Amino acid sequence: MARRALITGLNGFTGRHMAAVLTQSGYDVWGTVTSSPEEDVPNAIGISVDLLDMDALKSFVADARPDVVVHLAAAAHVTANAPGKTYMVNIVGTRNLLAALSTLDKKPRAVLLASTANVYGNAAVETIDEEVSIQPANDYAVSKLAMEHAARLWLDRLPLVFVRPFNYTGVGQSEDYVLPKIVGHHARREARISLGNLHVSRDFSDVRDVVATYAKLLEAAPAGQTFNVCSGHSHSLGEMLQMLARIAGYEIDVFVDPRFMRRNEIARLVGSNRRLRQVIGHVPHTPIQDTLEWMYDSMSAQVAA
Repeated sequence: MARRALITGLNGFTGRHMAAVLTQSGYDVWGTVTSSPEEDVPNAIGISVDLLDMDALKSFVADARPDVVVHLAAAAHVTANAPGKTYMVNIVGTRNLLAALSTLDKKPRAVLLASTANVYGNAAVETIDEEVSIQPANDYAVSKLAMEHAARLWLDRLPLVFVRPFNYTGVGQSEDYVLPKIVGHHARREARISLGNLHVSRDFSDVRDVVATYAKLLEAAPAGQTFNVCSGHSHSLGEMLQMLARIAGYEIDVFVDPRFMRRNEIARLVGSNRRLRQVIGHVPHTPIQDTLEWMYDSMSAQVAA
């Protein structure tokens, strides 16, 4: 009998890539999806389940009987969601999932919970490891930190693994996020783009590397531990624009729009993945220029279609 994986947020950006990796690893993949999915996820069973509906969630979990769980579903955009929704989905939704999983006769052997590196806030260190003090600077980060604390109440019943991914991107990410927005503008050969602070520096990973790392952690199942998921390299938006100019063959006119300048902006986020390497060995790393080329080729093909 094939192993089963449950992915919350199956038809989201990360969920689709996660499903592909776990399917290739021999899992039957089940997952929760939004009520109006744009399209089915290949080789996976997606069921519309609201994480705030405890009865529906318990029924789904009982049917899925997962060997491993990857909890990705969240109100994930830093600025686009109302604070009330952010806190309810990210904290109460996670608690409901763990409560449902704890009722199973056969518990999963690993439950991976996706938090965020935003919990570190504007850390006053060059490179952020898991021992850096926590100082979240927005509602999204606060909700994820609260999620971590709430989930730890279940550590005596479930093998929880916590991940704090830094920024990552790839094919399929919405243009609500800055790198797909920049790539999309270049793929459409637009003359101008409006952006916020070009000096913001982030540790960007390729989504394919992130889900491969998650899969390795599911196999290692280091219960109770927390891991940064990151590349250890940082790039500013200005550098990203230079890369896209080389890839697309032209320079776009950039308008620095005050509307996109965030209050409490985290100036620099760069992570250490040393703890992660100690547990899983090699951490996959795709150079960010290769990721941008992958995204540009995909978006250009869509434009030409």
